[in-house]
Amino acid sequence: MLHVDPIFAATSVTPSTLAAGGEAVPPPFDITRVFTGTRVDSWLALGLVVAAGLYLYGVYRLRLRGDRWPVLRTVSFLGPGLGGIASVTVSGLHAYDTALLSVHMIQHMVLSMVAPIFLALGAPVTLALRTLPVRPRKRLLAIVHSRIARIYSFPLVAFAIFVVNPFALYFTDLYHFTLQHEWAHELVHAHFIMTGCVFFWPLVGLDPLPGRWPYPARALLMVLSVPFHTVLGLTIMQSTTLFGGDWYPSLNLSWSNPWDDQVVAGGVLWAGGEFVSVTMLAVLVVQWVKQSEREARRVDRELDRQEALQRAAESAA
Repeated sequence: MLHVDPIFAATSVTPSTLAAGGEAVPPPFDITRVFTGTRVDSWLALGLVVAAGLYLYGVYRLRLRGDRWPVLRTVSFLGPGLGGIASVTVSGLHAYDTALLSVHMIQHMVLSMVAPIFLALGAPVTLALRTLPVRPRKRLLAIVHSRIARIYSFPLVAFAIFVVNPFALYFTDLYHFTLQHEWAHELVHAHFIMTGCVFFWPLVGLDPLPGRWPYPARALLMVLSVPFHTVLGLTIMQSTTLFGGDWYPSLNLSWSNPWDDQVVAGGVLWAGGEFVSVTMLAVLVVQWVKQSEREARRVDRELDRQEALQRAAESAA
């Protein structure tokens, strides 16, 4: 059964293009459809609204009692974080995610390699720990420091999940299955987000996570992830078989060639992976420098305190 997004019924008249099963397929893509085809009736849209509301309520609670919360964290979480997820799942772009492999790859990049970084920089766990009552706060701390959390947040485990997942999806029949079933395709979106969070949260996240590596090791892990996305992107570009089997040819899109679109999709994954990796390294360097400055200030304060105690002891003597 061909999945056809409800947007088509609302934004187009009788379609001139039919898929193999006689179902309507999307009209030619143009940038205006990203803005005019916004969908707000999905479970993901509801989840984004709830997450944004809870985050803003936490910030409000802090300000109400006179505490500060960095504006940059709020902007990161709501803007590129939740906003990034919305831009590829709630906007009109979602209508083409099963019609164009290139659009799916854009979703893949944003959901697994862009949005999770800014969600981590928003430090939602820290915000929750500072605003929740005592009992819920203890439960949240117990979850953060649980054995399962320690295993999944361990950098090597997170790295393996992050690297293996795309190969398991695209080089098996699983991807074709997700194209045939809308619920499976939506589940893949959620899986992308979770996989990205598991990988990036221990690397750049500001929340208190157990077993966090020092910055040089984190940077090395980020560097090691680059070749895998390069290999995957180049493999998709040079593949002699179509990903998704006969799905894309069965759509009979007069305005898109599945082979050309697959080359674009591989290029998106290749170039996007390298861009995000370089950006991540820059973020890690900035965080490393800031931590070194904080440590230097802490040492200076400790030396000043010891010197003051020594002068006080000499004066008393």
